[in-house]
Amino acid sequence: MPRTKEQFEAMRLATKEKIHSAAIKLFAKKGFAATGVQDIAESAGISIGLLYRHYKTKDDLFNDLVSYATEGLERIVRRFESDLSPNKVLREFTLEILNDFKKDNEFANFLMIMNQSFTVDNPSHQVLQLKKQSEAMMKQTAILIEKGQKLGQCKNGNATEMAYYYFASIQGLAMMKLLLGEKFITPSLNLVTASLIKEDL
Repeated sequence: MPRTKEQFEAMRLATKEKIHSAAIKLFAKKGFAATGVQDIAESAGISIGLLYRHYKTKDDLFNDLVSYATEGLERIVRRFESDLSPNKVLREFTLEILNDFKKDNEFANFLMIMNQSFTVDNPSHQVLQLKKQSEAMMKQTAILIEKGQKLGQCKNGNATEMAYYYFASIQGLAMMKLLLGEKFITPSLNLVTASLIKEDL
């Protein structure tokens, strides 16, 4: 019985997910330059021909991952723009990240790829968009912290500096997780948010 259009689409998406997962892991571990198309295809368990059906070049694949990261940052900005309590927004967001760290290396790997994209020469349109969205996320985080300070939920201080420190700690944790592997201990929610949220809340 021939496959339906829906079945073909499901197969296409499943293959793309395999490619993404393999590429994220390899780019984070070996770096973009040292990762070959053959490496990605083998890790994904598919043929090179099938990979090329989805992406004409390794750059196209990397830029697709960068676009995916940009969409993620856009969602964070929208989330931080909500009318919910800053304390609640920051705690829930941080808890999701920590749970991702406990689950696997996927999120940590993704953060490493984002870092790599910021250091490439002649950045693509996608990388420039990621940088722009990253700046928007930092700005909105600072606004959220300022809102929390006015409500007596967040600690006093320069909100922009606090936003940078918060995300730097998350980036650092991602790097430590990849370096330490199973020895890595995910810190508590209160510890990660200690520089932002007042302890008596």
